[in-house]
Amino acid sequence: MDVTTSLKSLLLAARQYKNNKSSLNSSQLQKQIEDVSSLRCSSLLTSGQVLPSECLSGLLEVAGDPNTSHALTGAILSLLAQLASDDESKETLHSSYNIVGTLAAIVHWNRASPEEPVVLQCLQVLQRLTYNVRILHCASHVDELLSFLMLNIQSNNDDITKPCLGLMANLCRHNLSVQAQINFAYFVFALSILSSLTLNEEVGQKLFNAKNIHQTFQLIFNITVNGDGTLTRNYAVDLLVDLLKNPKIADYLTNYKHLPVCLNEVVSLLHGKDPDTAVKVLELLVSLCSVPALRRLVCEMVLRPVALRLNPGVRSSAQTRGSEPCLDLLQWATGPLQGPEQCTLQALSLLTELFEEAIDSSLSDSAQSFVELLLPALQGLLQAPDPSEGEQLLKRHCIRAGRVVDLLLDIHTHISHHYFKGSLLITPKMIKHVTYVILCYFYDQRMVMPLSLALTSNLRERVQAALRILFEAAPLPDFPAVILGESIAASNAYRQKEPELVVRGSTIQEDGVTYGKSFPLSTTGPCSPSRQNIDSLIEKLQTSMQEPMKDVHMSEIIDIYEQKISALASKEGRLQDLLEAKALALSQADRLIAQYRCQRAQAEAEARKLASLLKETERRKEELQAELSEQVLEVEKLKTDSQQLLQHNSKLQAVSDEHQNLKGTYNQLLSRYNKNEGMLKELQAAHISLTQQAEGLRKSNEGLKMRQERSICGLNGSNGSLCCATGLQAEVKKQEEQASEMEESTNLLKKELTKTEQARKDASIKASSLELQKTQLETKLQKKEEELSKHMQMIAMIHSLSSGKLKNDTSANLSL
Repeated sequence: MDVTTSLKSLLLAARQYKNNKSSLNSSQLQKQIEDVSSLRCSSLLTSGQVLPSECLSGLLEVAGDPNTSHALTGAILSLLAQLASDDESKETLHSSYNIVGTLAAIVHWNRASPEEPVVLQCLQVLQRLTYNVRILHCASHVDELLSFLMLNIQSNNDDITKPCLGLMANLCRHNLSVQAQINFAYFVFALSILSSLTLNEEVGQKLFNAKNIHQTFQLIFNITVNGDGTLTRNYAVDLLVDLLKNPKIADYLTNYKHLPVCLNEVVSLLHGKDPDTAVKVLELLVSLCSVPALRRLVCEMVLRPVALRLNPGVRSSAQTRGSEPCLDLLQWATGPLQGPEQCTLQALSLLTELFEEAIDSSLSDSAQSFVELLLPALQGLLQAPDPSEGEQLLKRHCIRAGRVVDLLLDIHTHISHHYFKGSLLITPKMIKHVTYVILCYFYDQRMVMPLSLALTSNLRERVQAALRILFEAAPLPDFPAVILGESIAASNAYRQKEPELVVRGSTIQEDGVTYGKSFPLSTTGPCSPSRQNIDSLIEKLQTSMQEPMKDVHMSEIIDIYEQKISALASKEGRLQDLLEAKALALSQADRLIAQYRCQRAQAEAEARKLASLLKETERRKEELQAELSEQVLEVEKLKTDSQQLLQHNSKLQAVSDEHQNLKGTYNQLLSRYNKNEGMLKELQAAHISLTQQAEGLRKSNEGLKMRQERSICGLNGSNGSLCCATGLQAEVKKQEEQASEMEESTNLLKKELTKTEQARKDASIKASSLELQKTQLETKLQKKEEELSKHMQMIAMIHSLSSGKLKNDTSANLSL
């Protein structure tokens, strides 16, 4: 089929679809679009013809309907992508049609499911159409399109991100109105994408180098502090958190000269902001604490009073923005259990970081005053909720209580460490409060070992600290006093038998480490107080065992404990063997688990692949079945058309037979007409002759009348001539009779002539009518014969094509 015929069929199918939006009309229109696309006529729009313009207008109207199926919309988009292959066609599309508005409307109506193929196809066509073309911002749905691009420009789907970026670049280029709508927040989006893709590459190092990074820092802090929404601030914080993972960028931020002022502005956001803003600010501060130099600065900003940490005249607005940051942080950390969970957890994490920094620095004064406010609040956080309030609330309390205990143990460790050193900043009241809070929530057999080691220590400070803890913990119910006494006795006996068990010293240290795992004080490293207690205890035992034993009862006690220690040593050996066997079994189990996971992953991958193949096969089968049903319907329709054409052919044959009959009748009438015309000519000649004779008779009659009158006159004068007058009268009478007879004949001839003339006229009229009917029938018969020959050719072509397609579809279906 040629291009014109295809376009006519397409226009007809589009009109039928607009009149009745059935699935059959939709599939028929889609097929016509695919037929036109297969012709590869990219210059249709530039030809200036009306038919392509009408077709494209109808297709854009169909595509702009929200109820149009995605398959039909995709076919229209494919045709548009083919038509927009050159600059001249693109200019025609923009100048004569609302192409951008229609495609933007398609994107807007499918904004809830951007992963749909029709959305991706529409974005790709828009990217091609808008390249190097200035788009008017007043076009319909352009604002919605920009909002969609801004929302999906950081999608996890790379297929949607690429056209969004390309389309955004096209819309922003040479278009001030679009550029004005894109605010600085989307600079952060672009930088976030670039940092994710190129931060650890050479391109990223050039992009975020020492010259450019300060401007990036300023932009991030400006958006974080003065952002136009929570979403914008979230992206800015995430970008800075990602950048801090790079050591070079963290060093650049440490040397950033405006960092104290910017950080003070960020800390001030903790006051009076919504929970979403607070949690991102806390996340940023915790991330900054991962860099040692920045953690000290954050600690100063939070714990030091505002009047001391700000220079005069520097951003005085921050000073009046809110209250002390430490109080705001305490408020977020001690929020209600039903409140935002992440705010509380992030605030507790930040407090842990701050106290680890503040205890060992010059900020101890500020930390001390803050601890006095913090400890009662933390004690309130450890109160368990009512079980009737629900399991979810209880789960939140457990998570928060774990963070609180970690913070308390960290505070207790550092406070005890400084108190043992004789720090004047750590008061007994503070130690008492911390100890009470910890013991009220978390005391059991795990506290026995640290207390026994401290009570048997040769350091006065440790013994005094242990006695204070014991004094506070002893009144509590179910205090493990018996176990503590046995532990102290075992420690003393071990100190006396140390020289004989030097070989097992490492085991004792391992025991200390094992106990340390259950008591967080010993997990702080080799230089922690508990590790020093263990070393001093071993040293003390070694020195004490070298002294001579003077008491006999002591020797008996030592013998008893030697037996116990030897039994424990043998038991420890067996346990060590069991542990080694268990470790070997665990390693084998881990190896088997790894193999199983690998095999399971492979099996799952194969299963997913087979499932995708099966799904694709089923989809292809459904498509082939649908196409086969369409072909069957088309064949049925063609059969119906063939029957209608055969009926029409029989009607044309009947018309042809009738034409032949009319042609014979015409010939007969024509011969009669010729015969009547000859008779008419003869009658006209006879009429002329008779008319001449009648004229002669009339003249003769007039002469006779004159003679008669003269004779009558003569008879009046002479009676003798009577006989002659009588003869003349008889002759006149005879002449009159002959004249009357001739007149009657003339009248008869006139009547016959009139009838013949009327018959001639009727025959002439009928012959003319028959001649006209003959001409019309010949023309109509010729057209019908031409149309019949075309229909017969089309039937033969359709039969050949449909038989070929049915064979191919049947073979494909059988193969499936």
